[in-house]
Amino acid sequence: MKVVTGGITAVTGILAAGMAAGIKKGDSPDLALIVSERDATVAGVFTTNAVVAPPLLLDRQRLRRGKGRAIIVNSGNANACTGRGGYKDAVAMAALTASALGIPPKDVYVGSTGVIGKPLPMEKLEAAIPLLAARLHHDGGEDAARAIMTTDTTVKTAAVSDTIGGRTVTVGGIAKGSGMIHPNMATMLAYLATDAQVPRAMLQRGLRQATEQSFNRIPVDGDTSTNDMVLCLANGMAGNRPLKPGSADARRFQSLLDHVCLDLAKKIAWDGEGATKFVELRVKGARTQADALRAAVTIATSSLVKTAWFGEDANWGRIMAALGRSGARIAEGRIAIMVGPVQIVRRGMGLGSDAEAQANAVMKAREFSVTVALGSGDAEATVWTTDLAPDYIKINASYRS
Repeated sequence: MKVVTGGITAVTGILAAGMAAGIKKGDSPDLALIVSERDATVAGVFTTNAVVAPPLLLDRQRLRRGKGRAIIVNSGNANACTGRGGYKDAVAMAALTASALGIPPKDVYVGSTGVIGKPLPMEKLEAAIPLLAARLHHDGGEDAARAIMTTDTTVKTAAVSDTIGGRTVTVGGIAKGSGMIHPNMATMLAYLATDAQVPRAMLQRGLRQATEQSFNRIPVDGDTSTNDMVLCLANGMAGNRPLKPGSADARRFQSLLDHVCLDLAKKIAWDGEGATKFVELRVKGARTQADALRAAVTIATSSLVKTAWFGEDANWGRIMAALGRSGARIAEGRIAIMVGPVQIVRRGMGLGSDAEAQANAVMKAREFSVTVALGSGDAEATVWTTDLAPDYIKINASYRS
């Protein structure tokens, strides 16, 4: 496996572009377009929130065909909680894109992110989409990634390649996400593409698997969005033979997909709104994998734990309390906790002020790990999360103003 540059446009036959359409205040980019030069197989995973934005309703319907050519995405306006009018706007957004590209509307998928409850400024989209289509190019991945950002502070792209069936196959992607991040389609958007020839069912299974181990493992603030989605286009332009389930080539492709999704997911977690710490949290020794994940997510979303991380304070009692309410099966007297290489809890009891002082020193770094050993089994789960800092409140208190 080789890391390559270019993000989603590192993939053969994928073009992209981004521009400012005037949806956001100022002149920030807020409209992105991703296009495959050939018809592509499409897979998708969407939010489990019961409040679902119209673009996702449209995409779910179009995903039944499993085919597509283009993805149009705006930021600054979520087009969520906008009723029938919002759905009509999503359909119109796809139709405008199809017209500009000369392809059928059914081949266009739509994404939106931003403020909930406001209608899309369709007159601005009508003017901008033809201009955006004219800007498509093979190096436009970063422009598209920048245009889907909201409170993000960094552009999030990733791409890797490998030899599969004698051909160079690439998987690339872009993502956005900084706040409103929680498992079950952690607000985040991710758009992936590959030039591999992959049967639709395999692509859908593979995307779900990759998502479960990446985007669903970044609990930042406990809020699941109305607009979360991951879409993947596979255009087959690498020229490999169609992948067969269970084959070595299929496993190699899955590794590429897993790598890109995890890379993008970690970048989302690292960029948590106002965050000063990036934490890899591992829970091991659980009776079941579900218990391990339940415990990890409860710890990672505990405001008390997260504020202790911000304060560089190894307050292990907060972790113990979170474990106790997580619903995971635990035996208090078996629990051990480590911050980086420093053990601070053994058999459910603290190891004293010297151990805590060493852990506090570890926590002064921008990134560190926390390991919780339950001592009850062999199952484990890892999530990536952040601290909770004052800037999180400032950012979200002024998000609409």
